[in-house]
Amino acid sequence: MAATSKVVRPPQSPGALQWLRENLFNNLLNSLLTVISLAVILFTLAGAFRWVFFTANWEPISNNPLLYLVGQYPRDDLWRLGVGLVLSSFLFGGSWRVWGGVLRTLAFTYALFLLAGVLWPLQAETLTLTMRAFLLANLVVIYLGFAFAGFKFVRPLSVLFGWVFTLIITLVLLHGISSVAFLPDVSTGLWGGIMVTLILAIGGITLSFPIGVLLALGRRSSLPVVTIFSTAFIEVIRGVPLIGILFLSSIIVPLFLPPEVRIDRLLRALLGMTLFSAAYTAENVRGGLAAVPPGQVEAAKAIGLNNFQITILIVLPQALRAVIPPIVGQFISLFKDTTLASGVAVLELLSVGRSILQANPQYIGLQTEVYLFIAAVFWILSYLMSYASQRLEVALGVGQR
Repeated sequence: MAATSKVVRPPQSPGALQWLRENLFNNLLNSLLTVISLAVILFTLAGAFRWVFFTANWEPISNNPLLYLVGQYPRDDLWRLGVGLVLSSFLFGGSWRVWGGVLRTLAFTYALFLLAGVLWPLQAETLTLTMRAFLLANLVVIYLGFAFAGFKFVRPLSVLFGWVFTLIITLVLLHGISSVAFLPDVSTGLWGGIMVTLILAIGGITLSFPIGVLLALGRRSSLPVVTIFSTAFIEVIRGVPLIGILFLSSIIVPLFLPPEVRIDRLLRALLGMTLFSAAYTAENVRGGLAAVPPGQVEAAKAIGLNNFQITILIVLPQALRAVIPPIVGQFISLFKDTTLASGVAVLELLSVGRSILQANPQYIGLQTEVYLFIAAVFWILSYLMSYASQRLEVALGVGQR
């Protein structure tokens, strides 16, 4: 008679009370520390709650929403930004449908920002009912983009091209075209706030990544000229602080240009941040290239692939996959470093906050509220980038296979 096999089941997880008893109240000292820590946490949270909702004066933020968003950009030309906003809303909905996952979270967060604009305190005279209605309509546009992406002819590549087109057309509209009567030029000296911060961050990230990859490949090149140039560029840029690079690109470079050649101030700041980030990205990518086993290259050569095919199809994908965390960390650092652009007279978010405090005597002593608001904006956007990185790592199996 065959012996019956015993089914072994995993142990059940302990309940909440048992976990508390085993980890927080397992002896007299831990129990005392737990009670004291809980009292300190509750006291701190209660004080923060009272300050945020009853004591703090948020008028510098609630009365100037457009200054924080776009700086002194002409209010009559805000329709240009509105076009980019509608296109972005449509693409957020489409990206949600096509890719899902992290794009769903980003689309939902974007919708919350739009809803926050709709529900912004009414004392903000610059945020008119028409603007609130426009922001509310963008929520409907997100749904339309989600529905449109359900058609079979919509492919992920087409959505990606849509984002590139939206970025280009928005920048063209914001700057204007002098030869077009209804689209006059708007000096970037009038741009400001979150709009400039995002332009510097997105532009720096988008441009520095391919440059960094090329520099990393160039440093490992067998051609001495390419290797020396790439190494010298990386080491020189990494040896200089970002504020020095910004001063160099904004103040020193124009001195070497002909008098009739003038590079836009915002463009010069973007150039400096791009070069600085590219040097650090190159070192991150070089670490990923060194981590690819030599056997991968030998196997690729054995099946007849040339050096270009080996790099593009075998080595580079594995290298980039391995260094997603440090690359995203570098991008988050670049996003926060956009505040240094204030040193070269670029009115990004932090500069606008300072200007509002200095220009209004009634806001004296309200620095804490303004800087806390700015910190919250940076934290939310930085966390979204970190969250997207974590989801991408899980999808690619980084550290697992």
